[in-house]
Parts: sequence; C-alpha cells; structure tokens
Amino acid sequence: MPRRTPQGSWPEFARELGLSLERLRRKRGLSQEAVAYAAGLSRYTYQKFERGESMPGSPANPSLRNVMALAQVLGATLDEVLPQPWPDLRAGRD
Repeated sequence: MPRRTPQGSWPEFARELGLSLERLRRKRGLSQEAVAYAAGLSRYTYQKFERGESMPGSPANPSLRNVMALAQVLGATLDEVLPQPWPDLRAGRD
C-alpha cells in the first residue's frame, strides 16, 4: 500500500490546529481561560495556539505535552485535535 505523503506547510498546519482547538472548545462551552488553566497554560499562550501564531507572522509550535494536555481538557483524541494531512517536515523547515 503506498504511503500517503503529507502536504501543506507548517504555518497552514498551525492555523488549522488553532481552528480545531477553537471548534472543540466552543463545542464544549468552555472559555479560553478555563481551557488554558486546566491544561496548565496561560490564557495568553492558549490564545496564541488558537490563532496559530506565536508572534505575528510566526507560526505557533506547541509542544507535544501541551497538545496532549489540551486534548485531555477538551475530551478529545489527538486524531480529533490534530488536522489532517500533516505537513511534510522531512524536506526542511517551513
């Protein structure tokens, strides 16, 4: 079976991850502050994740620990949180 090669860039993926976090948070009726606090993050950091940017023009890059904590707080699996397809990062950094 041929392996599916992920497409896209890291900035696109970070934006989609942010939209996924926001969608799950709203679906559960939670505030940004409540999600951030429960995941051990500052509200400011969580807001940056939802925007998909760490600074204007610079994509967010949350740690695996943060993504896992957010998934647990949102009652979601990593498959539900992480957008598909993943960007192909083997060729270098975007």
